[in-house]
Amino acid sequence: MQTKDVVYVALFAALTAALGVVPPLAVPVIAVPITAQSIGPMLAGGILGAKRGGLAMVLMLVLIAAGLPLLAGGRGGFGVFLGPSGGFLFGWPIAAFVIGWLVERTWSRLTFLRALAIILFGGVVVLYLIGVPWIAAVAQISIVQATMGALAFVPGDVAKAVIAALVTLVVKRAYPLIKP
Repeated sequence: MQTKDVVYVALFAALTAALGVVPPLAVPVIAVPITAQSIGPMLAGGILGAKRGGLAMVLMLVLIAAGLPLLAGGRGGFGVFLGPSGGFLFGWPIAAFVIGWLVERTWSRLTFLRALAIILFGGVVVLYLIGVPWIAAVAQISIVQATMGALAFVPGDVAKAVIAALVTLVVKRAYPLIKP
């Protein structure tokens, strides 16, 4: 990796950490808060691509595991990975990688709708496929109950995906970081 790649990885880890300043919104049904941070992997994948986007989220997780209070509400430390939101956290690098991989493959013909579909797939579908079973296991509830509880997050995640798709296209036009 070149120096600029390391800077981009660190920048998007920092951006995701900064999104943690927005106070979390508690959902009473399940113990996973709604936060602004889930847009971090969407933006990292869409703007940096698969490798750098995934690495940015890995760096974020390493910093959290080291004890830095970078999650919404000032949470940090290895224990957060063992709680109900742990699956979503582990899904961040995977989601960013999937989004980045798909964006790279469609870069020359990337439209808003294509970017939105990619970000919804990676940032919602993939993330929920990892996070919801984790909630079910940790909370000792059924997958159906965990899925029903997770439905409260879908409207916010769709809104975040729309924002991420718009930002991805703006950066693509103004300062493309992904090479076709």
